[in-house]
Amino acid sequence: MRDTTTAYRDARRVPVRRLTVLYDAGCPLCTFLRDWLVRQPQLVPLDLVPAGSDEAVRRFPGLDHGSTLDEITVVGDSGQVYRSHAAWIVVLWALRRCRRLAHRLTTPTGIRLAKGAVLAAAKWRGTQWGGRVYRQQDGWTYEPSLGWTYLPPRCDAD
Repeated sequence: MRDTTTAYRDARRVPVRRLTVLYDAGCPLCTFLRDWLVRQPQLVPLDLVPAGSDEAVRRFPGLDHGSTLDEITVVGDSGQVYRSHAAWIVVLWALRRCRRLAHRLTTPTGIRLAKGAVLAAAKWRGTQWGGRVYRQQDGWTYEPSLGWTYLPPRCDAD
């Protein structure tokens, strides 16, 4: 399974009928949100599976399961992989009461808000469960001893 599945297929034409949310079962915030999601009316069914679990590895053998413990990951039933703020937006999109909010979060201003929420959650998680380093693919890193730092992704072209 490639993390770029939505980029390399025509994702606009492939409907999403079910989503699997991989959450950190050892994180109090993640389990609280899992419990909240279970109680919400869903337009698209959500399967909630502990990240890194035997079930997650069985369902998604090609996925980097180590990274799913550091960053929320959602997998669509057609192979779509969403991470970080995009994962949160797609989960909200699946909920009846939150679909409008999800659409607003896809605007340029909304995306900044969604990224900020994910970064705040990561900072809280870091202070609550062992102070692990949290990295995002867009170059932002949170280290409990240093706070947030930004190192732009490198260009590997010559």
